[in-house]
Formats: sequence, structure tokens, C-alpha cells
Amino acid sequence: MKAKVLLQIIVIIYSLSLTACASISPNESLLVIPESQTGDIPTLAQALRLSESPAPDSTSTQANPELAQMFQQYFDEGLALNPISGTFLGLRQYNSKWTNHLSSEHRQLMHDYHQRWLDKLNAFERENLNNTDLVSLQVLSYQLHEALEGEQYPAFMVPISQFYSLPNFLAQLGSGMSVQPFNNLDDYNNWQLRADGIPVIFDQAIANMREGIAAGVVQPRVIMEKVLPQLSVHIVDEYTDSLFWKPVMNIPDDIPIDDISHIQAEYQKMITAEIIPAYRRLHDFIRDEYLPVSRDSIGWTALPDGTDWYNFHVRSHTTTDMNADEIHQFGLDEVARITAEMVVVKESVNFEGDLPAFFTFLQEDEQFYFDNEEDLLQGYRDLQVIINARLPKLFDIAPKADYEVRAIEAFRAESAAGASYTPGTANGSRSGIFYVNTFNLKAQPKFIMETLSIHEASPGHHFQISIQQKITGMPMFRRFGGFTAFSEGWALYAESLGKELGMFSDPYQFYGRLSDEILRAMRLVVDTGMHAQGWSREQAIEYMLAHSTMAESDVIAEVERYIAIPGQALAYKVGQRSISRLRDYGEKQLGANFDIRAFHRLILTGGAVPLDVLNQQIKAWIDSQQ
Repeated sequence: MKAKVLLQIIVIIYSLSLTACASISPNESLLVIPESQTGDIPTLAQALRLSESPAPDSTSTQANPELAQMFQQYFDEGLALNPISGTFLGLRQYNSKWTNHLSSEHRQLMHDYHQRWLDKLNAFERENLNNTDLVSLQVLSYQLHEALEGEQYPAFMVPISQFYSLPNFLAQLGSGMSVQPFNNLDDYNNWQLRADGIPVIFDQAIANMREGIAAGVVQPRVIMEKVLPQLSVHIVDEYTDSLFWKPVMNIPDDIPIDDISHIQAEYQKMITAEIIPAYRRLHDFIRDEYLPVSRDSIGWTALPDGTDWYNFHVRSHTTTDMNADEIHQFGLDEVARITAEMVVVKESVNFEGDLPAFFTFLQEDEQFYFDNEEDLLQGYRDLQVIINARLPKLFDIAPKADYEVRAIEAFRAESAAGASYTPGTANGSRSGIFYVNTFNLKAQPKFIMETLSIHEASPGHHFQISIQQKITGMPMFRRFGGFTAFSEGWALYAESLGKELGMFSDPYQFYGRLSDEILRAMRLVVDTGMHAQGWSREQAIEYMLAHSTMAESDVIAEVERYIAIPGQALAYKVGQRSISRLRDYGEKQLGANFDIRAFHRLILTGGAVPLDVLNQQIKAWIDSQQ
């Protein structure tokens, strides 16, 4: 249940290189919000300490124009290197462009880009800068160090998994069900130009995986077996059965008939001669050449330099110095605490039996499940209205545009998370989307709906991302960039606001809140267990089944997600704990003078930052209120 966003470790592998490289038109309508040396590359932890984090009450109030120009130039250069990010942000001029980001040439371009800008930042005079500029310098320095440190690990050799899949991402784009527009002839021509790169990048992925085979850097067999059906669905006998033909089936009525004939002919040729053969080559390579040499192990530490590589993932996703053992113990402690609260709920509904029996009851009783997809989706739309009406109690800011609720596309649903959020464009041309996975309705119990809606939509991901996109005075790379620990930490913290918003009055809905929280706690245990402590896939599955009411299909998808993207799932609980501790600190220091709406406004309008920076910023603000 993670946000599939450009602003964060997005669910498409391509977007991992885009988080700081998007742009939007500078003249879009903004939400009115109150203003609020080269050499050895240090680790991320060291980068955080390159300069003291500035206090929010800095005496300088004016933005530095030279620095603002630097930030914009950095941003625009990044956009040129990764034009797909422009499509995510609604910039039509980038909709035909594509880069082979898996190639060695592109990796070198990205290295030069990161190193050049780090050198510029290190040479920039930092005196007399306001707080926003100082924080932006620190955030960009952190991101550049992260990118350069990550280059020592050969992620390009493992470009495809069942969870982060470039073929799935391209199918989403080409289906017309994602961010690639198909509204006029230019749009159709743009996608055709972009799709010319599909055979190139698929062949590059094959070459990179062959390089990985030679170096002993290969994916686990158990997750690559899940990739094959994701690819085979696109290997069709009739081009009209291809997902890439869907835009042709839905051509807008206002496109002239001659243009329609042109589109049909060109897309038939493209799908038949280029796209289907490219998917077939990749599928057959994985089946015949890659799977036989894929590894039986699942832990990242089984790879060359795997321990250091996993530790990098941990630091990168949590933005902390916590090690795997500390996180594992934190998870065990949280699972025990939340389990005790579940027992209290069980007793409050007068259930006779132990907790495992209660789990079975919740899994099997039909009252807790929908029997059709549309009722489930409508249930979330009804909650959208209820929750939105209650938000002013805790928030004095809100996104200008609301979100929509959709089912996850069928072709990727089996391996997708239970829910996700994709942000809209800042200029309002596309709304944010709260995706619900309807593949298995028994994996979508009614008792998690309030919690899931709060997390993925409002006041969770939709709130945080939409507000961040519209912050005036903040450079573009921060408005459209992010950190997993901040954004997922915020969304999980938002769940804890449910009771204050008048939600969770039904004890089963409160159990759903605990069920969602224990999932995040189990992630701490299972991710570190598999990648640092030698746990097997089966051990991880058994642990999650024993401590939750999750459907087995959901548990398997979760465990295999952690295998594919190590460390990412650690960010939720670590980030939530930081925000909750900051609130506790504010309430203790300020007592009756603590303003929860001001606290939330400060976090949301400060933009996503590493957790250490967040702690320093918010504590400085709290101290200034005394």
C-alpha cells in the first residue's frame, strides 16, 4: 500500500532516476498557502552533517536570486536527461521523448550531472541565505551524495522485477490508462515516437542482465517467475488484442476520419513489427537464459558486496543512521505492542476465542467483504466525502483539487500492492488517483477502508504531495522531489489521526487501523530478516500470516515486494515515529498553546526533507514558540 508517485520511490523502476528531475510551467495557478569540495564521496549520513540545519526563524527573508537560478537550471537539466518526468507533470513538449536510461552512456551522463552540481553547491557562498534556501541547499546536497554513493552498486544489472517493471510501466503508458495523453493527433504521434524506444531499451535490459549473469548479480528465481506472465500477456496473436491498441479503440470523436485511418495503420505496424517482438524477446530471454541461472537465495546480502549494498538501501530509504539490527528490534517491539491492542479490540466485540481465532473469523466472515468490484470502489468514494468534510478540524490548508478512485489495471494487479496513489499534475490537467487493487476482494476487507483511504488519499499522500507541488518560493526539485521516509512516514502518521477526525468509531474499523499499522511493523521485521538475518521467503510468509488477518495472496505479494525492493518498506514506520515524536515534543513543550493545525501546516508546507532535517526544523520552531 504505497504511493506510486513521481515524488517518491515510485512503483516504476524508471522513475527511480527521476525524483529530482521534473519540471512544470512557472506560470501555473498556485494554491494560496501562508509563507512559511570534490574528492571522496561521503556516506548519506555524513552528507546530512555537511552543514548545520538552519532554523525556521532565519533572519533573512529574501530568496537568493542566484541560487534560485541555479536550482532551476539543475532542475531543467535533469528534465532533459529524463523527459518522461515531464509527462508525469503534464508538460506536453516532452511526451514524444525517451531516453535509454539503462545504457552506460546515460549512466555516465547522470554521473557527470550529479558531480557537476555537487561541485557547484560546495562552491556556493552560504552566508545571508534565508531558511528555505539553506534547507534546499542541504536537501540537494543530500540527494546528490545519495546518487553518487549509489553508483558503486550495479543496480543496472537487475533492471526488472515483478514489482518494479519497466515493461509494465510502458504498458501503462501505452494503454492510455496512465499519464501519457491520447487526446488528439499530436498525442498519438508523440506516443508512437516514444514507443520507438521500446525495442532499444528492452534489448538494453537483456544486455545488462547478461552482464549481471557474468558478475553474479542476478535476481531471485521466485520473483522472476512472476515476471513471465506479466510479459506474456503482451505477446498476442492479433494486434487488436494488445493493450497498446486500446488508445486506438478509444480515439476521440473530434479527430478527423483521415487522421484516424493514419493512426490505425501506424499503430498496427508499430504493435506488430516492434512492440510484440520486443516483449517476446525479453520474455524468451528470461525464460530460457535468465531463469536457469537466477539465484535460489532471496536476501540482498547474497549478492557481491550485498551487505554494504543493503545497508545503503536502508540509509537511503530511512534517511537515518539506523542499522538493520536496530530496525529489526524496533519492528519486533511494535508488533508486540500492536498485537496487545488487537487483543483489546477482540475483547471489546465480545469475541470468544484467542487472537488467531479472531483473525480467522475476520478472514472468513462474509460480512467483512464486498462481493463485487464496483461496490468496493463506491465505498471508497463515499468515504472520500465523509473524510473531506472532517479535515478542517486538524488542518487549515488543503489541496485545491480532489482525487479520484480507480481500480488497478488488471494486467498488473496480481503483483501490485493493495492500494496506491499517483499524483495529479500541478497545473490541474490531471487529477490525483487513489488506486485500489480489486484482483482479490478477500484481500480488501471492509475494516481497512477508513485507514487505507486516509493513508493513500486525504490527509495522507494526496494531501502531502498536492500541497508540496504548490508551495510558492520553493525550488522545483523540492516541489516535485521527495524522500520515502518523509512521505510514507506522513501517510502512516495521518492514519493515527483517524480517531481525532471522528473515524474508527466502529471497533472493527479501529482494528483495521491496527491491521495496517502492524503490516508496517512486520515489514521492519521481515525486510531486515530476509536481507540481513538469513530468513527464507517461507519464514517471512509464515511470520506475517501469524500476526495478521491479511489474505495469503496479499502476504505473498508483500514478501516478494520486499525481496525485489529491499529497504523501501522500512521507511514507513521509521518516518511515522519521527513525526509522532515531534508532535509529542511539541505538546509537552507548549502544553495548551500547542496548535495542531499549525504543526501540520509547518510539516506540509516545509516540503519533504530527510528525517534529521525535519527533526531539527520542527524542534527549532517549537522552541521558538515558548
